[in-house]
Amino acid sequence: MNKKKNGDEMPKWGRHPKESRKSHCVMVRFDNEEWQKFLAMYEKSGVYARAVFLKAHFFGQPFRVLVTDRTLLDYCTKLSAFHAQYRMVGNNYNQTVRELRCHFSEKKAMALLYKLEQCTKELAALTRQVMELSKEFEERWSRR
Repeated sequence: MNKKKNGDEMPKWGRHPKESRKSHCVMVRFDNEEWQKFLAMYEKSGVYARAVFLKAHFFGQPFRVLVTDRTLLDYCTKLSAFHAQYRMVGNNYNQTVRELRCHFSEKKAMALLYKLEQCTKELAALTRQVMELSKEFEERWSRR
């Protein structure tokens, strides 16, 4: 049979025994008010199990409270979508200019290019506005 260094027998199959087994258990009872406070603290901590949270809290181990700001998440999602659309516009812009040059007369192409230039100016103004809003949002968020 397999033997460990300290003389204990190793099982032939199954899970290997842990070095430090947890064999002591403590039960805690809460009233309704205490239970609600405990649950609020537990949910803020983001720890995966209540027992782990209690143990860390009891022994004074540090734990972090993570708060998810939905507005930040929504803003980043929409900003990413806008950036993807902006890249598509840049790609389509080059294709549009190339097609205008090939398929239209010079006078018609110039008229369409003028309209395209006006739309590009509007897009640039919108981009500046997005950048200003992003800076403002970052300043507000960093103060928290």
